[in-house]
Amino acid sequence: MNYRLATSNDYEDILKLWEKSVFATHDFVEFEDLQDIKEEIPSYLPHLDVLIWYIDDLTIGFSSINNHHLEMLFLDPDEIGKGYGTQILRKLINDFKVESVDVNKDNEQAKRFYLKHGFIVVSEDETDSSGRPYPILHLKLKDTL
Repeated sequence: MNYRLATSNDYEDILKLWEKSVFATHDFVEFEDLQDIKEEIPSYLPHLDVLIWYIDDLTIGFSSINNHHLEMLFLDPDEIGKGYGTQILRKLINDFKVESVDVNKDNEQAKRFYLKHGFIVVSEDETDSSGRPYPILHLKLKDTL
């Protein structure tokens, strides 16, 4: 698997992939909230290290990092369960020194994924960063504590 740094020309495709992934994995989030979040994302992307992950011409997903914190990791839902998430996370930990991530408490699949890969819950917020009613777990890589 390869990756490249995203540019502003990629933002539209990133949003499409984010939306496809979220609709497949975030059934606990209200539709209106998803639309609000989608509108917020373009303002975040220029401030993050955004990587697009691909094999040949197939985009697998994207990630974004800020100061060793994994802000986003979204895969094309057609590619989930094939080991790509594990490959990407290992690369992010080893090469980019990712040591923390936040995850929706109600996203059981993502929570299990990060816990399986050495993260532990260090704290919890009752709402997301915008005050929406989605509890957030703050995870830290066990080896960095």
